[in-house]
Amino acid sequence: MPRLSLLVLSFVVLLSACQSADQPVHNPFDGPNPWPDIRSERIKTLLPEAMQRANVEAWAVLCRSNNNDPLARHVGCENAVAPAVFLFQMIDNEIFSIVFTPPGEATALQEIALHDSIAVTSRSPGALAEAAGYINETISGNLALNFSDTNEMADGLSHTQYLQFTDLLTAPVRNRVVSSDELVYEWLSVKTPAEIEILRQAAEITSAWQYEAYSQVIPNETTDKDIADFLKAKMAEIGVADAWSPDQNPAINSGPDRGHAHPTDRVIRPGDVIQIDFGIRVYDMWVTDIQRFAYVLHPGETEAPADIQRYWEVARDGNRMVLEVMQPGITGYDVDRVQRSWMEENGSMDVMWNTGHPVGYVAHDVGPSLGGAQRGREPHPTAFKELRAGNVFAYDGFYMWEIDGGTKTISVEEMAVVTETGAEYLTAPQEDLILISSN
Repeated sequence: MPRLSLLVLSFVVLLSACQSADQPVHNPFDGPNPWPDIRSERIKTLLPEAMQRANVEAWAVLCRSNNNDPLARHVGCENAVAPAVFLFQMIDNEIFSIVFTPPGEATALQEIALHDSIAVTSRSPGALAEAAGYINETISGNLALNFSDTNEMADGLSHTQYLQFTDLLTAPVRNRVVSSDELVYEWLSVKTPAEIEILRQAAEITSAWQYEAYSQVIPNETTDKDIADFLKAKMAEIGVADAWSPDQNPAINSGPDRGHAHPTDRVIRPGDVIQIDFGIRVYDMWVTDIQRFAYVLHPGETEAPADIQRYWEVARDGNRMVLEVMQPGITGYDVDRVQRSWMEENGSMDVMWNTGHPVGYVAHDVGPSLGGAQRGREPHPTAFKELRAGNVFAYDGFYMWEIDGGTKTISVEEMAVVTETGAEYLTAPQEDLILISSN
C-alpha cells in the first residue's frame, strides 16, 4: 500500500481513538451557524437595492416540499411542506415581507421572526390563491417570479407552478410579471463583510490542506486518488462538506488535462505537473474553490526544467495581472481580455475556460462572469456586467501546452474579493511552483 494511503488509514484510526476518548477534533466552524443573522441582514440591507436596480415592486417565491426553490434557504422557506408564497414588497424604499402559509408551518415561521407578517391561510383555497388575491389588490408595479433562461438560481419555479399561480392573477398584473433574473443577480452577487470573513477563513484552510497533501507525495507510489483520499480525511477531521460533487472534489490530475473529472489511480511520476482543484463547504452554506500546482523532480534535479518554470511563471503572473485590473466598474469581459492578451503574448494555446467565476453559495455562483474574450465561445450575458464591491471570485492564471496524450494546463486559481478601490486575495496566493523530490 502506498505511504499516503497508509497515512490516511492511520489518520482515520487516530481520529476514531480521539473521538472514543471524548476528545473531538476541533472544527473552526462548529459554533452556532451565523446564517440566520446574515440572511436577515441580507434581506434588510441588500434586497431593497437589488429590487430597485431590477425595477421590481414585488417578488413572490413559491415554496413547497421535496422539490423546493433553490433560493429557499435565502428567503426562509427551506422547511416548507405545504405550498406557500413568500412575498417581498417595496414600500417607501424598504422591504416588507409577508408569508402566506398553511397553519402547519406558521408557528415556526412566527418564532423565527424573519418576516414582517405571517398570513395563516386555510387549505382551501390555499396559500397561492390568497397570495394572488393580495397581489391583485396591492401591487401596481412589476412582479418578479423565479423563471430565467440564464440564471439557474432564479429558475426555481416549475412550469406547472407558473401556470397555476399566474392563472390566479388579474390580466393587468400578469402583464407586469417579469423574470427575477436581474433581481436575484443583484442580490446574490454581493456578499456582506461577515460572509467575506467566513470565506476568508475557509479559503485559508482549503489552501493549507493542499500544501499538506503535496508534502505526503512519494513519486512512483502515490496515486492521484491517494491525494484525494488525504484531503477527504482532512474534511472529515473538522466536519466540513464538499464544495461541489463529492465524486469530483478534489479533482487531482497528474497527467494530461481531464477537465472536471474524478481522481484516478494513476501513479504520480517524476516529470509530472500535478494539479489539485479543491473546495470545501462550511456551515452548509459557503464554499471555496482553489487550485495548487506542483512539479515532481527527476532524480538529481533540484529545480523544474526551464520550460515548465516559464509556464508556471506566465500563469502566475497572469493571475496577478487580473487582480490588478479587478475593481468596481470594470466588466468581466474586460478582465478576461487582460488574461487572453497575456496568454497570446507568451505563446500559450487557447484555453476554453473563462478566466474566473463568482464563488460563494455554490462554486459557480451568481455574479459577473470573468470571461467571453476567448475565441470560439459566445460571452455569457453576465460577462458584460460591471464588478461591484463585495463580489467574490475564484479565478485563474492560465498556460496550456501540448504533452504526450493531450494537453496540460496550469490554471493558478485563487479566491479574491472586490473592494471599494480594487481587489484583494482571500488567502495568500501560491507564489512558487511546489517541488516534490524523487531522491
